[in-house]
Amino acid sequence: MRKLLTRTTVLAAALACSPLLLAASPQQKAAPASSAATANARPSLSDELGLTATQRTSVQQLMQQNLEQARPQIQALRQKALAFEQATPGTSQFQTATNDLAQAESTAAHDQVLRQADVRTKVYNLLTPEQRTKLANLVRQRQQQMQQRQAAPPASH
Repeated sequence: MRKLLTRTTVLAAALACSPLLLAASPQQKAAPASSAATANARPSLSDELGLTATQRTSVQQLMQQNLEQARPQIQALRQKALAFEQATPGTSQFQTATNDLAQAESTAAHDQVLRQADVRTKVYNLLTPEQRTKLANLVRQRQQQMQQRQAAPPASH
């Protein structure tokens, strides 16, 4: 049951975030690289696209709005997960909690996809034609890199 609570928590966290996080927060920008991993990390998409300060602010506002829209659903999902965890297997309460949680997770995943599509569309509309071209090229490059990694034979130890 612990895995289910973890999975539900991860789903709730995913609801709060969008896959197209273009604008780094000012704290992230100002923070020095503390490890080799962060030092070797690829530049943020906002840096690669050359977003202006106004574009970054707009993207951050869109992300914040997305989080605020998702927050009630995240809280409801946590409550349903808790009810599931607290129910005794084999009881009608357990079956009800199971069904409620399954429906809530399904609805949350559906709503998240719709919110992500909305945010992506709004962010895309903020981009200049040059930035859109650059984005398309970056997406294509990253897809090729992913395909190459998947096709590569596993490293032997």
